[in-house]
Amino acid sequence: MENSKIKMKAYFHLPGLFEFYEFYKVFLPLYRTHPEYFYDWCEIGSIYGAPADCLWGGGRVGFGDESPTDVLNLMEEYNISPRLTFSNSLLRKEHLADKKCNRLCKLFENSSIEEVGVILHSDLLLEYMKKTYPEFYFVSSTTKVLTDFGDFENELNRDEFKYVVPDFRLNKSFDKLEALSQAQKDKVEFLCNECCSFGCNDRKACYENVSRKSLGEECEDHICASPQANRGYRFSDAMKNQGFISVDDIQNIYMPMGFSNFKIEGRSLGSAIVLEFLLHYMTKPEYQLIVREEIYLDSMLDLF
Repeated sequence: MENSKIKMKAYFHLPGLFEFYEFYKVFLPLYRTHPEYFYDWCEIGSIYGAPADCLWGGGRVGFGDESPTDVLNLMEEYNISPRLTFSNSLLRKEHLADKKCNRLCKLFENSSIEEVGVILHSDLLLEYMKKTYPEFYFVSSTTKVLTDFGDFENELNRDEFKYVVPDFRLNKSFDKLEALSQAQKDKVEFLCNECCSFGCNDRKACYENVSRKSLGEECEDHICASPQANRGYRFSDAMKNQGFISVDDIQNIYMPMGFSNFKIEGRSLGSAIVLEFLLHYMTKPEYQLIVREEIYLDSMLDLF
């Protein structure tokens, strides 16, 4: 058993498939050519995101305007699983015929990459995707706000999903997490760096607001009631969150317990803060400055 734990790897699922395409064009060559800079116990499991004006999009409003073909080519070059973030929770039957989203699916369906994923919320969309694009694997979105452990376990038991992302407030439910079967643990994908208030009761309403905007509906912006809302996202604040999962937590608690999948949020943030996430979670401390300099000094990349 001890040997199997030593060999176990953590897989990070990273934000910004479309949103941070230019950033990954610079980071991924560094990641490939200098493996000594990065922890050998972890790998990139996938990169997720959605293009701008994506009807099926949710969670965060996508702003990536890169060519889907270029995005897919980059993932194929580095053999990284791309995930389309289609987590709109308010889809209706008429939305399933959206031409842009279906073109995107057809393009990614023909990828040379062995595994292409879709993150979704809507069961309506799930059934459509299963019938129309059966080669994709499916991820149950954290936008479902599964804060009840029983509901989360029921979601894990659904055969349709390869991964399930629980609400971050279940991250430290160690007794219940420990009791899961290994098959269930293999499907859990923890959201590590959430900055949202641990006691927030409006998380689902916030996600629904984004879904309405993705559908083009007229609606007011969701007003966050958190006392720190005016600060925006700060990694230093996220690190103080009760649900935060650190590198030490991953190595010393989650991996020995049998968990291997960890999601980093950040699609709505700048590429500079995404770089900080990759430095924190994947880069050896003695090489963090080198990686930061390599990225910041690239004349082709605007990190802000």
